[in-house]
Amino acid sequence: MAVRDDDVAFVHELYARLGTITHRKMMGGLSIYCDGQIFAILSAGGRHYLKASGAFADEMEAQGSEKFSMGDGKSMNYWTLPDAALDDPELAADWGRRALDAL
Repeated sequence: MAVRDDDVAFVHELYARLGTITHRKMMGGLSIYCDGQIFAILSAGGRHYLKASGAFADEMEAQGSEKFSMGDGKSMNYWTLPDAALDDPELAADWGRRALDAL
């Protein structure tokens, strides 16, 4: 499944409170940037992930987030955005800000 225009619009709306949101299409998904810094991805399957490592990754895991897996046993330092944040731009921006602060 490839990312559609309405998916792109949703990403921009979800994270608008963070600053200037831009994106690049990649491998059927999106890389998502705030003021030029990548902090999130949208997978080709439509899942939102935030870049996280260390203590922030531990916090995301404790919230029930899942680590991004490429399907071949390899993973990247991206964790799913908590489900509640998908319906709440303020909460999504809070999580996004924490991801940016942790970079």
